[in-house]
Amino acid sequence: MMQLPRLKDAASARKVLRRAFELGVDHFDTAHFYAGGVANTYLAEELGSEQGVVIVTKVGARPPKRGPMPMVPAQRPEELRQEVLDNLRSLRTDRPDVVNMRRIAPGTYPLTPKQKVDFDDQMAEMVAMREEGLIGAIGLSAVSLTELRRALPLGVVCVQNQYSLTSRKQEEVLDLCRAEGIAWAPFFPLGGAFPGSAKVVHEPVVQEIARELGATPMQVGLAWLLHHADNALLIPGTTSVAHLEQNVAAGAIKLDDQAMANLDTVNPVGGIRGFVSRLRS
Repeated sequence: MMQLPRLKDAASARKVLRRAFELGVDHFDTAHFYAGGVANTYLAEELGSEQGVVIVTKVGARPPKRGPMPMVPAQRPEELRQEVLDNLRSLRTDRPDVVNMRRIAPGTYPLTPKQKVDFDDQMAEMVAMREEGLIGAIGLSAVSLTELRRALPLGVVCVQNQYSLTSRKQEEVLDLCRAEGIAWAPFFPLGGAFPGSAKVVHEPVVQEIARELGATPMQVGLAWLLHHADNALLIPGTTSVAHLEQNVAAGAIKLDDQAMANLDTVNPVGGIRGFVSRLRS
């Protein structure tokens, strides 16, 4: 399970993808707005013909021309549809397995009036595209507990929210996913993605347990997620074969009850909302 690397070097990108597949990775998280379709193209060229590969792409944003944020909202139903068509083209497929709708709710991000879209209108478009055969299944990203509850009757197979040992504000959403048999694919699984958000690998207890186990702090952080959520699909991004191999090896790390209890004492802080509030100030 991995997030597709945003590499501009085609040979390096294909090497990482091929090695991931050799190691048994079969779930690839991508989006057309990663480098304007480049990431999708590498995935299609290297693994598009392989059996058993599950491609999960994302809509709801487009790449920015400039600025500190890695995306620009594209939330309107017609934009969601166009992004699906863009993904179909760059992935060279008739239908991706799963499409995550990246929700950007008013109040969570500086939105223009045209981008303040009702969640039900977005879901109606996603369901329409599923019924038309343009997408396989519907997933959600950055969704609230209330929104997820509203979407459940429509059929949701996975949720991709920000979550890690140091960022656990989405615990109620995770609990609902567990109860409903929905896959949990947390983004920023090691924290530290924005200024002010804590990095899992910097936590003293993570470093101590890593030394005891002969593992890296990164591996301990990923192992905690797998132990904490049995419905977790991890998507740590990487551009390195060596880091990829370390990520995959984290799945074999066993954390006993005491280790988990010690890790659970980490105070979860930071997150994307705090970063956005600083952008506004």
